[in-house]
Amino acid sequence: MSPRLRLQPEAVGIGMTSQRVRDRLVDRLREAGIVDEPTLNAIRVVPRHLFIDEALASRAYEDTALPIGHGQTISQPWVVARMTEAVLQVAPKRVLEVGTGSGYQAAILGALGLEVYTVERIGDLLRQARKRFRALGMNIRTKHDDGRVGWAEHGPFDAIVVTAAAPALVDALVEQLAEGGRLVAPVGGPGAQSLVQLDRGADGSIEQRVLAPVTFVPLLSGMLD
Repeated sequence: MSPRLRLQPEAVGIGMTSQRVRDRLVDRLREAGIVDEPTLNAIRVVPRHLFIDEALASRAYEDTALPIGHGQTISQPWVVARMTEAVLQVAPKRVLEVGTGSGYQAAILGALGLEVYTVERIGDLLRQARKRFRALGMNIRTKHDDGRVGWAEHGPFDAIVVTAAAPALVDALVEQLAEGGRLVAPVGGPGAQSLVQLDRGADGSIEQRVLAPVTFVPLLSGMLD
């Protein structure tokens, strides 16, 4: 059973944008194959317009990726929803996100009542995300670090969500996945990426499947202020 939403519409400024606009986005996601209702409710409730530049706020509820600076983007809502519903299927409690970015994916997971740990290599993006989490009253644990190394001291994690693409799944992250857990990540180079789901069985076995073609920014090493 999926966790219940912790945020309520009145708590996140739903009046700042039309409820009808948010509902239309959810309808489009449902038509595009997203079936998990808690995921759709999180998309409806979490205020995406607060996670992008004010100049782009009018496009916040379009089903498209948008720039957030530093060569990064806030993911397309369909992609966020697909990754979220995939990890919810294993009923996780503790989730690691690699690539905080604007903070939107972490906020969706946090709104679902999950214990979220998120790592971002670009300090400026992480500082902005932290402000958004505080404004929403969300207790999301953050770290400024190279996301490729994960956050081992808080592992193993029931689920891992990677929001940038590497040529192959990163061994250090797979190692931090608990038995019975699921990792979802884009894999591939520019123009040829797939969203991959990796499951670790209770016996330690690994199974993979491809969920969909996607386009993400590259997963880079190192850190920036």
